Amino acid sequence: MTDAQDTAADSSLRTTGGTPPDDAGSSVMGAPTPLLEPREGIPPVVADEAALAKVVAAFAAGSGPVAVDAERASGYRYGQRAYLVQLRREGAGTALIDPMACPDLSGLGEALSGVEWVLHAATQDLPCLREIGMVPTRLFDTELAGRLAGFPRVGLGAMVENVLGFVLEKGHSAVDWSTRPLPEPWLRYAALDVELLVDLRDALEKELDRQGKLEWALQEFDAIAAAPPAEPRKDPWRRTSGMHKVRRRRQLGVVRELWETRDRIAQRRDVSPGKVLSDAAIVEAALALPANAHALATLNGFGHRMGRRQLEQWQAAVDRAKALPDSALPQPGQPVTGPPPPRAWADKDPVAAARLTAARAGVSALAERLAMPQENLVSPDTVRRICWEPPKTVDTESVGAALAGYGARAWQVELVTPVLVSALSAKGA
Repeated sequence: MTDAQDTAADSSLRTTGGTPPDDAGSSVMGAPTPLLEPREGIPPVVADEAALAKVVAAFAAGSGPVAVDAERASGYRYGQRAYLVQLRREGAGTALIDPMACPDLSGLGEALSGVEWVLHAATQDLPCLREIGMVPTRLFDTELAGRLAGFPRVGLGAMVENVLGFVLEKGHSAVDWSTRPLPEPWLRYAALDVELLVDLRDALEKELDRQGKLEWALQEFDAIAAAPPAEPRKDPWRRTSGMHKVRRRRQLGVVRELWETRDRIAQRRDVSPGKVLSDAAIVEAALALPANAHALATLNGFGHRMGRRQLEQWQAAVDRAKALPDSALPQPGQPVTGPPPPRAWADKDPVAAARLTAARAGVSALAERLAMPQENLVSPDTVRRICWEPPKTVDTESVGAALAGYGARAWQVELVTPVLVSALSAKGA
């Protein structure tokens, strides 16, 4: 058993008692202290090049890690662009930057190159930060750190409360951040989101080190920082909610045509696609295949307060799909590039199903001993792929190479390889 396994088995520590940033705070052992105001007050929003230049200079001259956060307008606007960027660094204080007024933050990104960026749930914010020129070379993800350390609740508010003993006000997380001007309570909330992020990072680093997991976390952070931008999703229309009801190819063609029409309109109007037409309405139309706009208006999602012109626009999309030759219609399902769904394994390959059952049990037991979620120990997809097509010779070297080939980090390879070797070698597998 590794040092990490020894220490993780002691579940008595799920808060670290990190030191609050000033004498006004209480320890995690007492009642948590509401955090109501940023230490230096709410900074003015940076909305012109002169103010941005001052921020770049201040943060370049600061010291230590930099806390970074971004606010989007999911559910309100098209896409996932950033509408506010928050930063905090020792010696520079807190900055709130408006990316609508200052859309190119590459100068700030370059000034912070080589500095460790502290983010919470980094993979959520990195795409929108990349769009405005901010790409970290080093990072520390406090949410992922919390998962690896075994915290049961890893949202920012829960982590700050459990680790540092402060309560963050979370009432504005789902507001429309494209609103201008941004109300003062929203700006206060945004500034407080980075107020304690470096303090949280420091406390989690100590806890990960205590558990023997710090090197594992650093490997994970390096992998996130080095990951290329995600490839565009193939056939995104297939993710329409309720698609499981749509069986026939002609109906699939209607879903695709309505989805793509909706997407063009949403992009042109810069609104969330769901505000243009709901997924449920798209599926309704696909199943009904209405003959005209009057028939379309009787379907859920189309009749209520929808004008004639809009109805004709959606009916035109339905008609285009109905007019397609069979050869142009989408095929049901998506091309399968990996193993079949696990529920089908028992029929298709009972031996592989036995391997998967043994591997899942072994991974689950190891994750429990290490006090971390199974998916952070090893990707479930990786386990499935190796169990479906194991190496011709099952040994430590071949299984370790297979894990690494699917993107597992060195610490994962070291820990998971013995579990998979055992599962792949078990009698009946």
